[in-house]
Amino acid sequence: MTADRNPHRTSGSPPRVSADREALLRTVVHLWPYIWPSDRADLKGRVVGAMALLLVAKLATIAVPFTFKWATDALAGGGSAPVASSDWLVWIVAAPILMTVAYGGMRILMAVLTQLRDGLFAKVAMHAVRRLAYRTFVHMHELSLRFHLERKTGGLTRVLERGRNGIETIVRMVILQLAPTIIELALVTGVLMWQFDWRYVVVILITVVLYMAYTYYATEWRIGIRRKMNDSDTDANVKAIDSLLNYETVKYFSAEEREAARYDRAMERYEDASVRAYTSLSVLNAGQATIFTVGLAAAMVMCAFEIRAGSKTVGDFVLINSMMIQLYQPLNFMGMVYREIKQAVIDIETMFSILARNPEIQDAPGAAPLTVSAGVIRFDNVAFAYEPDRPILKGISFEVPAGKTVAVVGPSGAGKSTISRLLYRFYDLSAGRITIDGQDIAQVTQASLRRQIGMVPQDTVLFNDTIRYNIRYGRWEASDAEVEEAARLAQIDGFIRLSPKGYETEVGERGLKLSGGEKQRVAIARTILKAPPILVLDEATSALDSHTEKEIQDALERVSQGRTTLVIAHRLSTIVSADEIIVLSQGEIVERGTHYALLAKNGLYASMWNRQREAEEARERLARAGDDEGAPNRNPPPVEDAITAAAATAETAPPVAPADAAE
Repeated sequence: MTADRNPHRTSGSPPRVSADREALLRTVVHLWPYIWPSDRADLKGRVVGAMALLLVAKLATIAVPFTFKWATDALAGGGSAPVASSDWLVWIVAAPILMTVAYGGMRILMAVLTQLRDGLFAKVAMHAVRRLAYRTFVHMHELSLRFHLERKTGGLTRVLERGRNGIETIVRMVILQLAPTIIELALVTGVLMWQFDWRYVVVILITVVLYMAYTYYATEWRIGIRRKMNDSDTDANVKAIDSLLNYETVKYFSAEEREAARYDRAMERYEDASVRAYTSLSVLNAGQATIFTVGLAAAMVMCAFEIRAGSKTVGDFVLINSMMIQLYQPLNFMGMVYREIKQAVIDIETMFSILARNPEIQDAPGAAPLTVSAGVIRFDNVAFAYEPDRPILKGISFEVPAGKTVAVVGPSGAGKSTISRLLYRFYDLSAGRITIDGQDIAQVTQASLRRQIGMVPQDTVLFNDTIRYNIRYGRWEASDAEVEEAARLAQIDGFIRLSPKGYETEVGERGLKLSGGEKQRVAIARTILKAPPILVLDEATSALDSHTEKEIQDALERVSQGRTTLVIAHRLSTIVSADEIIVLSQGEIVERGTHYALLAKNGLYASMWNRQREAEEARERLARAGDDEGAPNRNPPPVEDAITAAAATAETAPPVAPADAAE
């Protein structure tokens, strides 16, 4: 059996294949604490028991050819032996039968012990797989937002999946195949030296060396082919996931054929690489079979000459054949084990590289939990850049007093959303510091910081589970009554109760079964349930119609009472009542003040307000004229466009009277 069990089994997104032959040893060293866990005596016992069963099974395996030889000799000599008595006649008849029964019994014992060994060790192998997969999953969550923004989700899930399979392969192959195969090779060689002579051992050793050398070089050649197959497989998988996640966008632009062609091109590359993988596998298997068969034939020819000379029996001829066949099984396993392990090392190399990557954001040594008494947020000369040559924030300073609401507005690219990410400490600052109640957030634990902040993002993504699950995500220990009260405050309880399954309604992948407004209200509900002392609202009502916006805005104002609230605003009508409005432009604060004070300044904010009012009034006029019946209940056109346009014309914008703006 020289063929791969599954030649189409794919590896992780192709890592660099190290030329260092110690890669396997390093991998086993990394895996050993999971195979021999210091805190699990029961698993250690399973390892010891599996190894004991393995050794007994190998002794039974070596005994099989001898029972075959004895049965053959008994049968070959039975016809010519003299019959001295009835007892001798019984022995002649019974001996071949007994040896044949012994042969069958040894084979059964070998198979049973092997299966018992595999069953006993399964718990060890799968526990190692589980622990390493868990560690990788946790580590992926510890890595920075930058890391995840630079990776494709489909590619990361394939790394995890293939890493799991690779770990299982290495654990099972090295412990249950590689070590016992070496032992069996040694036993077979010793038996042949004892039963025959050194010439047979030389033939065997030459066969083994040629076989392993050919396997090594052919496998190294196949790895390059396999890497290309992995490339195309990962590419096809990522494209499929990306297209399906953007199902609605594909439909909007009637791009089904383009997406199908894009996917088919990736699958075409996978097809070509797979054909080459199959072809190379055939070459490998054919070469292995040829080398071994030549060695087998040479040993049998030598034995045939000795039989003709009278120094060996027919049983010896059967024995050498059985021993060589018996040798072929572990020898074939050596080739297969090498191929599988090399491929598994490729599979988990990316997983280990992810595990070796240090999180960009880490708790400072001795970091203490954040203690929030009042909830005062202070940005003190904060500078930040995603890339060193492209600064986003340039030394901004402002304060959000305890229990007050501060809004941040500005054109696209001004750095508004960056402020919320820095407050959550998704990134570390380039300069300056951010404090909460005087505590530098870089010096407190990340978990305690994020527990104290509630976020309602503009783009809400839900888990593919029930509405109740998604709301309860805000505070997992909350009761059903608390979940439902949060939904009522978020103005979604009525909609939920009208659904046939109520709170057990499935929301679909990324919440696509819900409308944009419904998803936003679920996000608001789970933040209400979390009940944090600090709120961050990234245009929490952007996906709602005018009527619902007013209801949600009232609910948010009730929730934010007594809480420090930072609002990242795109629709300016939602921040009229803010205690202070900060206007950003190109990473700097250009204006600050209340809504009416900023209108009176007749600067950038006033220009942005004027642009949005003009857009809303134009739609209202169209609605009154009957040209757009649904206009009053729709959202205004993209506010970012209006704000950006206003920023470019702020100096020449017409004055906006405070009295008019207050209407």
